[in-house]
Amino acid sequence: MPWNRLATVTGLAFMASGVLAQNSSSAAAIDAYIQPYVRSANFAGQVLVEKDGKIIFGKAYGFADREHRVANTNATQFHIASMSMQFTAAAILRLVDTGSISLNEHIGDFIPDIEGADKITIRDLLTERSGLPDINALPGYNDVLQHHQTPASLVANIQGRPLLFEPGSKFLHEEHSAYNLLALIVEEKTGLPFAAAVKRLVFGPMHLTASGIDDDSRPDSTRMAHGYEPEGESGLKPAASIHWSAKTGNASVYATAADEARWVDALFRGRQISASSRAAALDTSVRVGYGWFKGTNKRYGQTAYSMNGRAPGFASFVLYLPETQTTVVLLSNIYSSATTTIGYDIAALSLGLTYEPFRFRELDPGELKNSTGIFRFGSDFYQPNAKVVLTVDDEGLFMHWPSGEASALIPMAKDHFVDRAYWEEVSIQRDPSGNPNALLYGEFRGQVMSGEK
Repeated sequence: MPWNRLATVTGLAFMASGVLAQNSSSAAAIDAYIQPYVRSANFAGQVLVEKDGKIIFGKAYGFADREHRVANTNATQFHIASMSMQFTAAAILRLVDTGSISLNEHIGDFIPDIEGADKITIRDLLTERSGLPDINALPGYNDVLQHHQTPASLVANIQGRPLLFEPGSKFLHEEHSAYNLLALIVEEKTGLPFAAAVKRLVFGPMHLTASGIDDDSRPDSTRMAHGYEPEGESGLKPAASIHWSAKTGNASVYATAADEARWVDALFRGRQISASSRAAALDTSVRVGYGWFKGTNKRYGQTAYSMNGRAPGFASFVLYLPETQTTVVLLSNIYSSATTTIGYDIAALSLGLTYEPFRFRELDPGELKNSTGIFRFGSDFYQPNAKVVLTVDDEGLFMHWPSGEASALIPMAKDHFVDRAYWEEVSIQRDPSGNPNALLYGEFRGQVMSGEK
């Protein structure tokens, strides 16, 4: 499978011509844009758009429970994956505001049995610059997901392991372990289980009544969406079951789109967090931190704050544009990176900017059959020097990774596809005889390996 990279793209450029939204607040235009994703089973969930403090669009799509035909509504709750880090960060900032901890304190003051505990600060954890090894990348992580966990048991997985780099020196990848550790610090400082602590510090004061931490103790509820994952070119199947407690601190929150929008409003304009803590969280001199990607976005011509996430069966996206006071939230119970592309495009649509509609098409079986081959990518690819194989069967065209994973490729036009698993643009280049000679995957180029099967 490709490296679990940060999704910082601002939209996938499909082959269709751009569309200029004539009425940026048109609910009908937003709905029309979303429909192809729903029909192709690449989005189901909630979409909310807010401008100047007013909701201009809010709608639910698809099924919360496909087996029993239970529809998603605006009250359905979704696991929000990595967007959960925003609420862990908020709990820490609330403790900072009460004087319980300081951003510059070293973690050794709370949890000494971590390599580099005398160097890593709370701020390093929040900005994912701690150098801690990532629990998600450790051997046996899948087994961790199959058992109930606590912040302490999660942190125990990295105890005794060396740092990847000097704390505070750089950002390498999403540090799930850092947010496991922050959850443990919240427990240490409040004397409460993490779920209860975040409810007291964040969800309660900010009136996020549909949000919470899934620590495996939550009873089954008809309000919680079931998670699904893509199967083939257009199918869906139930996602693998996990213990959400195994993602405590970094991906264990459930919420609604309305609650996420309330949280955005509280962070940027509310009074529950002090001015100094807000300034630290929103500081754009550090591109990643406090559960946000931060910086100037050329597409919108302004500063943008965004976050996305994927966890088994779910995907999420939030964008806030402070200059135009625009909030876009998407929560989906389909494990697909399409959610990020949809969110960026909806923001563009609402601002009267160009965007690309999603148009998929059926290809002649002969066209697909002539699209197979083996391609070698370079050392800078997501999997260095990966050999990938394109095959075709009755269900469509598939891209096989060295890991054994197979990504279905959705046809967009002749020789142009999108990887359904990672929502990346894929194109086939051909030689003068019409045979594939290269595979373009996003910005990477793989050369055909002639003579191999």
